[in-house]
Amino acid sequence: MATLDDVRRLALALPRTDEKVSWGSACWVVSGKGFVWERPLRRADEAALTAAGIPLPEGDVLGVRVADEGVKQALVTDDPDVYFTTPHFDGYPAVLVRLERIALDELRELVEDAWVQRAPKTVARAWLAEQGR
Repeated sequence: MATLDDVRRLALALPRTDEKVSWGSACWVVSGKGFVWERPLRRADEAALTAAGIPLPEGDVLGVRVADEGVKQALVTDDPDVYFTTPHFDGYPAVLVRLERIALDELRELVEDAWVQRAPKTVARAWLAEQGR
C-alpha cells in the first residue's frame, strides 16, 4: 500500500521538482508543470463512479499525467482495481490511482514516467541517461 508520503518522496527525488498546494491539495511540478497531484474525489466524481458501478476508493487518490489517452485506457482496462478515471478527465491524458492498492515499485515507475513527460527534454534525457535507460 502506497501513501502520499511515498509519492512525495518519489517525486521530490526527481530533478527540478517542487511541491505546491493547488486547490488545497498537494501537487508536484517539474519546471512549473504538474505531473502528479493529490486528487480528492468531488461529488460529481462519486456520482459518476457509483452510476458506472465502480467502487469508490477507500483512501487517498492520486492524479497522474500519462503520455496519451491510449496509455490511460490501457491502465484503466488492465488494472481497474488500481486505476480509474472520471468524466472530469475525459480527453485529458491523466489517470486516477487508488494509492491503497498500488505497489511501491509500480508507483515509482508511474511517477517517473509522468515526470519524464513533463520535464524539459534536456533534463529528462540527462536523468534517463543517469538511470541507464
